[in-house]
Amino acid sequence: MTPNEWIVLSVLLGALALFISEKLSIDLVALMIATALVLTGVITPAEGVAGFSDAATLTVAFMFVLSAALMKTGALSTVGPRLSERFRSNERWGLMAFMLLVGSISAFINNTPIVAVFIPIAVQMARAANIHPGKLLIPLSFGTIFGGTVTLIGTSTNIVVSGLSAKLGAGEIGMFQMAPMGLVFLVVGILYMVFIGRHLLPSGKDQKDLKEKFGMGGYLTELELLPGARFVGKRIMDSALVRELDMDIIEIVRDGQRFSLPPGDMVLAAGDVLKVRCAVDKIRALKDRANITVKPTVQMAGDDLRTRGTSLVELVITANSPLDGQTLGEADLIRSYRAVPLAVRHRDDVVHERLHDAVLRSGDVILAEVKSHYLATLKELERTPDAPFAILTEQEGMAAFDKKRFVLVTAAILGVVVVSSLNILPVMVASLVAVLLIVLTGGLSMKELYEAIEWKVIFLMAGAFSLGAGMHASGLDIRMAGKLVDVLGPWGPVAVLSGIYLFTSVMTEMMSNTAAAALITPIAVSMANQMGTSPTPFVMAVCFAASACFMTPIGYQTNAMVYTAGQYKYFDFMRVGFPLHLLFWILATLLLPVFYPF
Repeated sequence: MTPNEWIVLSVLLGALALFISEKLSIDLVALMIATALVLTGVITPAEGVAGFSDAATLTVAFMFVLSAALMKTGALSTVGPRLSERFRSNERWGLMAFMLLVGSISAFINNTPIVAVFIPIAVQMARAANIHPGKLLIPLSFGTIFGGTVTLIGTSTNIVVSGLSAKLGAGEIGMFQMAPMGLVFLVVGILYMVFIGRHLLPSGKDQKDLKEKFGMGGYLTELELLPGARFVGKRIMDSALVRELDMDIIEIVRDGQRFSLPPGDMVLAAGDVLKVRCAVDKIRALKDRANITVKPTVQMAGDDLRTRGTSLVELVITANSPLDGQTLGEADLIRSYRAVPLAVRHRDDVVHERLHDAVLRSGDVILAEVKSHYLATLKELERTPDAPFAILTEQEGMAAFDKKRFVLVTAAILGVVVVSSLNILPVMVASLVAVLLIVLTGGLSMKELYEAIEWKVIFLMAGAFSLGAGMHASGLDIRMAGKLVDVLGPWGPVAVLSGIYLFTSVMTEMMSNTAAAALITPIAVSMANQMGTSPTPFVMAVCFAASACFMTPIGYQTNAMVYTAGQYKYFDFMRVGFPLHLLFWILATLLLPVFYPF
């Protein structure tokens, strides 16, 4: 191997390890890839930043904007009641209608905002039918994945592969070129979930009591400090309440004035009434302390926390939330959103203690206490393109349907599809025109436009293009493809195609699907060139396999979003997704050569 090949291989393996470990964010890893390849001279500086101006990258950015514009019309909020009625009358056909709806929408709109909008709708549908919300949320995520494989603009991964394919000389993917195989995946995937998959999903009733769901029973109470208590005159951070009893003080009432989430240097005074969060045995221990009274108005278990005009709400962190990666203390929910956090559900764990240090991730659910009159403001915030969370607990208050704006946005999106399909304009130019039309007619402000773009994906794409350029310039893609062809080639191109699909689908379960597609596309094109076959079926295999993430909640961001909201265990995805993964692999092996001949 040449020195440049060793450099690119090292960068590739390092990026792979970082993508899988999630020690660093994927956009930062992408920038590190581009920087390393430029500094080592494998690619030129111009090649290192070329991904930012690539047509595929710009297309993805514009599609995020079009998705946000459609969400803002409130059109999707009208479907909840209708779907609930169908679901209550027949669960099987209700699930089929639900997945067909989200699958059809996701063929033309980015998956993430669709899932963000439909999570509360699905939860309310489940509660209306008195079933576990997990019966609907994995189907919601999978439905958007199925639909995203039908068109070029269904997901950013398709556009990434198309852009890389064009740069490697294999040609772009047409708007509906993926439709034959994508429709098979959509139909078969929905039928699997309706007749098989739904029986593998969690059963039981939904926990409607949020205190029970988050293990809050017996956890919140109030206590009063009497004169002579040894806590009086000490700062909160120095108090035995915090240091010995592991309590979190979430509110202090002093002379009629309330201090929510008081700072650690606040000095406690006699007569203070403290709302505290701690284990039941710690509260019992307080009764043995002198000059402290556990308030009888707030019982240790079963008390209604919704006092003084407050409500308990669940807030699920969205995939592009500005809160993702922040600690709860840094997020400062009380100041930013008037919400007092009580607990955080992260994956399988519920965090009660030291909430300030809890790091929020996409899909986490926060249990918070909010003033009832402020809920309308939070719901208005939920509808913005950069919404930090989706509200699970209540359905009312969603955006009123703006029919005129909906018609305009729908016409703009259909215009992109038609114009690019007929090759009148490239898809990037068509989507740019649609974005300008929406902004000029007041559909979105420029501030909302910038906030609608998931910049993490844009930076990832730019870095991915740099890696592709490095692999191609060094010849590493040809060398790796040659090794794979040597192993699989004797069984013919179908075996090679099947191997590429399986390898990509396994990789996308462990890392970002976009990153997996970017790593494997150059290898797939080189394999086709070495065998003297058309690269199209191999490029298509990468496209479909990169989206077919069903076995883990980490490979696809919509899976992460529904993971906690649906109260799933990690194994739930494996149990439902593994048979589906095998089914799609078999279908791809049999049908890709039919739809896209060698």
